Amino acid sequence: MTPGAWREAARAELARAPFDLLVVGSGIVGAGIASEAARLGLRVALVDRSDFGGATSSASSKLIHGGLRYLRLGDIKLVREAHAERRALLRVVAPHLVRRIPFMFPVYRGGPYRPATIQAGLWTYSTLAGDKLGGLVKPERARRSVPALRLEGLRGCGVYQDSWTHDGRLCLANVTAAAEAGATVLNYAEVVELRMVDGVVRGAELLDRISGETIAVEARAVVNATGPWLDTLRRLEEPGVEPYGQLSKGVHVTLPLDEPWSSALTIPHDQVRVTFAYAWEGMLLLGTTDTPYEGDPADVVATEEDIDTVLSEAGVAVDAAVLGRDRVLTTYAGLRVLPRSDGSTVDARRETAILVGCGGMLTVAGGKLTTYRHIALDALEHLAPTLGLGRLDRRPVPLPGAADATNVAARLVRGWDLEPVVAAHLAHFYGSRADHVLGLAADRPELLERVHPDAPDIGAQVAFAMSGEWATDAADVLHRRTTLAARGLAGAEVTARVEGLLAAAPAR
Repeated sequence: MTPGAWREAARAELARAPFDLLVVGSGIVGAGIASEAARLGLRVALVDRSDFGGATSSASSKLIHGGLRYLRLGDIKLVREAHAERRALLRVVAPHLVRRIPFMFPVYRGGPYRPATIQAGLWTYSTLAGDKLGGLVKPERARRSVPALRLEGLRGCGVYQDSWTHDGRLCLANVTAAAEAGATVLNYAEVVELRMVDGVVRGAELLDRISGETIAVEARAVVNATGPWLDTLRRLEEPGVEPYGQLSKGVHVTLPLDEPWSSALTIPHDQVRVTFAYAWEGMLLLGTTDTPYEGDPADVVATEEDIDTVLSEAGVAVDAAVLGRDRVLTTYAGLRVLPRSDGSTVDARRETAILVGCGGMLTVAGGKLTTYRHIALDALEHLAPTLGLGRLDRRPVPLPGAADATNVAARLVRGWDLEPVVAAHLAHFYGSRADHVLGLAADRPELLERVHPDAPDIGAQVAFAMSGEWATDAADVLHRRTTLAARGLAGAEVTARVEGLLAAAPAR
């Protein structure tokens, strides 16, 4: 089976009738804008030159957090907003995808911070979060939570609370919400020209990068949510426009997790930069770097130097035996859009900018995974006069599948006789909709088998990626709809098996 049928239907719909809003870019911000706009009853189109969430939004630190280090940058407002959104995601929007986790901030002799400074910072952070201050714990107690914690020179660890998620799945959940609210969505559809009517942007010409066909889309308003490509689209509106910002590259590394970690680490390097180390999807996730990037965003990769930097910086607080170069499972790199400044990207503020071009196109620059919903609503408020919107209801709304994952997992074990680890994985990824995925195995029990013995992903997920989540090929499945690539399991044998499962998947 090929994705031709549903793509043909999407192309026809894009060309058929005018839209209220065309959102270009399906990272977390673009997907969030499309989801919120469609929920408001607008006729919405969402397109992306790559896969949904195929760039920065599946290459983040995967944290839903207030941003402890932003206190040092003076971004109190950002921290407060982020904590409010973190609570909304945990409690209402995506409780199955977002998981609460304690963090420890180790304080070493000769390090950039003193214990009293950390206590004061964590008091402020916890107050903004509405959490109780965990205080400082002694090294021996900290080691029980993080078995690989380096004890030499450790004076203690500050404790606070934050959360983690699967960023690619959170992005895809927003695309799903948009589509179910009536939006037309199409990945691998690149804007090659903007449609101008009396000097105003009124849609775009798209190139379907899979079929090679072109589509003319008419829309009352266009949002540029293309992240690192934002200036490329702005130049289609105004060829000589001044570039907005600067790109910063963030690199992450995954390694095997030999022993369970019940806490995460925030490892300081100076007064601003930190490295995160925590258990993510059964692996150890390390990162990130923060270095200027000047090349084509499509070419960003983790270099050997980047990988060595991540491992070295993690080694400040993690035992060296855990961080062997030969233990690396996989690496990934993403790009942040930061305001252009005279300082380094490390010092640049993490604010979001909303720009309006000469033709009226709205560009959203920057932002955080955690605050995507807040950013999306801000963008729609800017467009409210154009789109005839009244005052927006900013209350959080559950995404498709939002549920208590623990209860869902228990039900799946009973109902489908699944291994507990597989049931927990499906409940985390799909929430209450896990039965939709497993339903594909009703007549094909082989789909209940794992794709690879070292990952909890099963064949039904691959089939569902094609029939229900717009996957076009094995790479879409391996990298953004399962954990296979993140575990270093995207080799020829697994790829061939995924391709076989896709070929036999039911039509969308």
